[in-house]
Amino acid sequence: MTQYADLRDRMVDVQLARRGIRDIRVLDAMRQVPRERFLEAGFEEFAYEDGALPIANGQTISQPYIVAAMTEAAELKRTDKVLEVGTGSGYAAAVASRLAGTVQTIERHGPLARTAQERLAALGYANCTVHTGDGTRGLPDEAPFDAILVTAGGPSVPDALKRQLAVGGRLVIPVGNFEDEQSLFRITRRTETDYDEETLGAVRFVPLIGEQGWAEDGTRAASNHAAGHARAQSVTDMIRVAIEPLPAFDDPAFGALFDRFGQSRVVLLGEASHGTSEFCQARAAITRRLIEKHGFAIVAVEADWPDAAAIDRYVRGREHPGSHETPFERFPIWMWRNTDVAAFVDWMRGHNEQKTPSDRAGFFGLDIYNMRGSIAAVLAYLDSVDPEAAAVARERYGCLTPWQREPSTYGRAVLTEGYRKCEAEVVRQCQQILQKQLAYGAENPEGFLDAAQNARLIASAERYYRILYYGGAESWNLRDTHMFETLCHVLDAHGPQSKAVVWAHNSHIGDARFTEMGTVRNELNIGQLCREKFGEAATLVGFGTHTGTVAAASNWDGEMEVLCVRPSRADSYEGLFHDAGVERGLVEFRRHEALRRRLLEPRLERFIGVIYRPDTELQSHYAETSLPHQFDELIWLDETHAVTRLEPEHRRTGVPDTYPFGF
Repeated sequence: MTQYADLRDRMVDVQLARRGIRDIRVLDAMRQVPRERFLEAGFEEFAYEDGALPIANGQTISQPYIVAAMTEAAELKRTDKVLEVGTGSGYAAAVASRLAGTVQTIERHGPLARTAQERLAALGYANCTVHTGDGTRGLPDEAPFDAILVTAGGPSVPDALKRQLAVGGRLVIPVGNFEDEQSLFRITRRTETDYDEETLGAVRFVPLIGEQGWAEDGTRAASNHAAGHARAQSVTDMIRVAIEPLPAFDDPAFGALFDRFGQSRVVLLGEASHGTSEFCQARAAITRRLIEKHGFAIVAVEADWPDAAAIDRYVRGREHPGSHETPFERFPIWMWRNTDVAAFVDWMRGHNEQKTPSDRAGFFGLDIYNMRGSIAAVLAYLDSVDPEAAAVARERYGCLTPWQREPSTYGRAVLTEGYRKCEAEVVRQCQQILQKQLAYGAENPEGFLDAAQNARLIASAERYYRILYYGGAESWNLRDTHMFETLCHVLDAHGPQSKAVVWAHNSHIGDARFTEMGTVRNELNIGQLCREKFGEAATLVGFGTHTGTVAAASNWDGEMEVLCVRPSRADSYEGLFHDAGVERGLVEFRRHEALRRRLLEPRLERFIGVIYRPDTELQSHYAETSLPHQFDELIWLDETHAVTRLEPEHRRTGVPDTYPFGF
């Protein structure tokens, strides 16, 4: 049916390819096999959802991603003879049959085996044969096998299955306590007596029952005590081994750790919240090193272009264009107007004073709009003409974050008639605000980049604000596409050898294709776009923390509060890193393939923006991601603290008029 074919294509494109399944033959096989035909009656509509489903005899049909990942790991060839242990519905055997010569599959439940054989025959998978029996003993009469796939988790690797591998054969099997986490192993037979073992990631399967697996009562079967079987190393142990300890931020050894980024064209530095001091300090220390030692001359940040331009004038000693609003005075003031950013800005000015004007590092804003000023104007206008519409707007603007999952809020997007009548006036106000903020560009002969960027902003303002007003993925995508294009314009303006450091939230920096943003909502971000354009010359660095304090507001346009960050959830990536017991460290996933594979299966990750709502933290601030796909590296800081906001009386004496943080 066309309906199922379309769902199957989307499953392959979103659930498999975006999560890292790269073997085209595996993707084609998953696209061919109709999963809905292997389900119990009544479950067909759920066939292409991202999860396991129940079948008869208390068993399950595995999540499509797991079937694809195991099949890819088995590296099946057209001439291979394959053994599958745990036929279940027959779906995984059908997928394997599209890639291999023959598939022998064994199921211990007689009714399941008979139903699977009937399904496979009806669908024309003639190279599949179903057997009934104890899968832990394999099929010695059919051995040797080029590949063995085990779809249930054993306490260890059955020796019988290892013996039935051909030399060069691959055995893919989950191992571990079925009540806790299991690990997916690939065993490769190198000689008659030697085997290689790899850990491919964390999984969860039903128990492997049999003579060399678990007993029916959940205990280890008596005959399965042979020495030398694979034992799953815990993921926290693997993190503890892989993570590199971090010195103090002001220690030169800290910056030296990031010399590995020196050959990148773009280094994108994230943050798990907009109000954490340690994230600011770490980004500043890394950026100082890249500017001093590796020729980076562009600092591009998640900030409005006009506000960042005020910083740029100060750090590069550029002429002040005359009357202009003090930058970063709108909600959330603390995001940029804090002691950590002020210290970095002062460092940039001091560094640049030793350089010729053409060699000075600049500070650029990537954002499409003066979003916060525009939203403030929207709210003020709606307060005066339609208080009910203003209340709806406040609630919706408070959820302008891609990780937010509050259906009740988005359900109110139907809005009131009064709200719709306000649209034209709101868009007009936003355009006027933007034009006023960017007017200085016409007076600035430094000039062409400013002028060109300002023109782009004004030209796109009406479309952006209309989209923003009604919300949705298109708003997010327009914003991040604009930030990416702005970054490219700045790089182009500085020449083909130019290099940039980007500061933005993890939700912008981490590749959206491997988060709920991409897999569920079709959203993209600047990290994804940089990878697509620059390839390995783009380095994506995420940040994470377990607990501490954060500067944030409870609602949009609210007052800054120092809020306690709840300890991370046990089922999150942050929970794993905390359990590893390392206070501060750096993990480069490309250097630790076993750990990278172990962490690939999606888990929860926490995102805190300028708003933090601890009482609804799971719904408001967690989303599923695949961390090693999302970032190239992760900086882990177990306990972190809120930034210190610059007070209104902050004004240094003896600094130029261009000093950006004076009032």
